[in-house]
Amino acid sequence: MSTIRMPEPDAAILARAPQIVAALEAALPAGAVVSSPEETRAYECDALTAYRCPPLAVVLPRTTEEVAAAMRICRAWSVPVVPRGAGTSLAGGALPTADSVVIGTMRLRDILEIDTTNRFIRVQTGVTNLSVSAELEAEGFFYAPDPSSQLACTIAGNIAMNSGGAHCLKYGVTTNNLLGVRIVMATGEIIELGGPLLGTSGLDLLGLICGSEGQLAIVTEATLRIVPKPEGARPMLIGFDSAETAGECVARIIRSGLLPVAIEYMDDVCLRAVEAFAKAGYPDCAAVLIVEVEGSEGEILHQIERIRSIAEELDPVEFRSSRTVEESLAIWKGRKSAFGAMGRLGDYLCLDGTVPVSMLPYTLKRIGELSKEYGLEVANVFHAGDGNMHPLILFNANAPGELERAEAFGADILRLCVDVGGCLTGEHGVGIEKRDLMAKQYTAEDLAIQMEIKDVFDPGWLLNPAKVFPLELSQPHRGTVARRS
Repeated sequence: MSTIRMPEPDAAILARAPQIVAALEAALPAGAVVSSPEETRAYECDALTAYRCPPLAVVLPRTTEEVAAAMRICRAWSVPVVPRGAGTSLAGGALPTADSVVIGTMRLRDILEIDTTNRFIRVQTGVTNLSVSAELEAEGFFYAPDPSSQLACTIAGNIAMNSGGAHCLKYGVTTNNLLGVRIVMATGEIIELGGPLLGTSGLDLLGLICGSEGQLAIVTEATLRIVPKPEGARPMLIGFDSAETAGECVARIIRSGLLPVAIEYMDDVCLRAVEAFAKAGYPDCAAVLIVEVEGSEGEILHQIERIRSIAEELDPVEFRSSRTVEESLAIWKGRKSAFGAMGRLGDYLCLDGTVPVSMLPYTLKRIGELSKEYGLEVANVFHAGDGNMHPLILFNANAPGELERAEAFGADILRLCVDVGGCLTGEHGVGIEKRDLMAKQYTAEDLAIQMEIKDVFDPGWLLNPAKVFPLELSQPHRGTVARRS
């Protein structure tokens, strides 16, 4: 039995389920409410599939106003609400409770406005990440954050978890590319924050919403910063005979003052899986870096030579610079398919801790030691340029006790990230996975202040229950922190 706990469902809400569903159906268009057990089962988990619980009902609105109508009914009946994008969360961020209503954004798919002059696009948040850049392709622009799940994940989920991606080293993560949102509050009120113009005054509430994991509001529309496609871009593949040396190469590249578009890392466990799956042509070595630079041809060549000189000081097994579009696609092919390839090896937990780049060599060494202590293999594939690590812990879900052992191993890795000066998460969020580790990173006062913010936005604590904050603290905490004069 896992150590991750969820609250017992409210018996009174379950007893009133038929009336709650009837109220939702009366307020929303036909087909917007799903309540049969056969249909709600599709929403019982997200990509953290070890944990499952069908919700009371699911609402699939097409407009902000329909989201608001559903939210008002849930508030009137004191029903918990779980916002859900595409369900690609790896931290259990969209896991329902049995007494909750899931409000999904996947039918909110409209592109509302494209303005290349002022460099923004306005969308409903059910659009997928990749489709945003697809809409901009003909205009010569793109949307920078590019999570590995970009084919499926939605802008709603990206905002909730402040998602990053391979190319965010240069362009920043979601919060650096989010200009405005339209949100539905826990009361059902619709408000707008930010907008296409830079330099809005007042409190940075937009920054508060981004990364809040559905704890404060449901985001239904977003205004996103777009950037022109670069003149050119070229990846390099660098192989090393030790994980620590690859980590040292990353640290030296960043220390040199260079700012590549991306620096990605894959270790030997991942490389073997990728080669078997994608036939990407990677070398047989302990670790590989994919480093991409962009600019004019002269800028690209200058950056490649500087990175080559840094790598050669560390005696790489291979240094390969792309010369054609086909070679560039081949270099990226394995990295883009890494998580799917690893799935062929069996069950795995995908973690998401972040460490200072200078601590990558030590962190990788220590993860290897922990792997031997727990007797579980781990693959490392991650965004090395900003230290956003994604250790994949392999285990057998059908073997008694292995899930618990994998979770304990993962918790030790996350504690390690904090101990070396990093944090519990970079882009996957806290969800239920890291909820009970929050006290490792934050003091009791820190957590109390965060919970007071939730009290302001969601006084009844109806939004996304049992996530982010330790379970015993997941209830209204008004007045727990002394006010400062």
